[in-house]
Amino acid sequence: MLFGEEADWKELLSVKAQSELAELIEKAKTHRSAYMQADDVKVAQLWAVLTELSLQMKTLEEKLSRMEIITRAFRNLGEIAKKEAIKERVGDIFKPKTSVEKEEVEKIVDSLMEF
Repeated sequence: MLFGEEADWKELLSVKAQSELAELIEKAKTHRSAYMQADDVKVAQLWAVLTELSLQMKTLEEKLSRMEIITRAFRNLGEIAKKEAIKERVGDIFKPKTSVEKEEVEKIVDSLMEF
């Protein structure tokens, strides 16, 4: 309390935090009929918000998982293309004819793929 005035604690938050809090309160309102039946409405509101946040996190995790699969596929395709390009360049340089020479070229390519 400052000179007889009590500041609303939400006003002491940063502007960004105030905006986030307002959004959370709006999301919690979708569960109003449920939390108003609780013995402790404030605690029930918090659980409603936590539920909303949990659902958001699960949605993001699912999207992230799909993106990781796509990224892994691109990386694998890139590695395959890289190996083929190296194999072609090394083959152009050494022009292997025998199976032994081809095996040696393959060893060179495998070594270069480690870089």
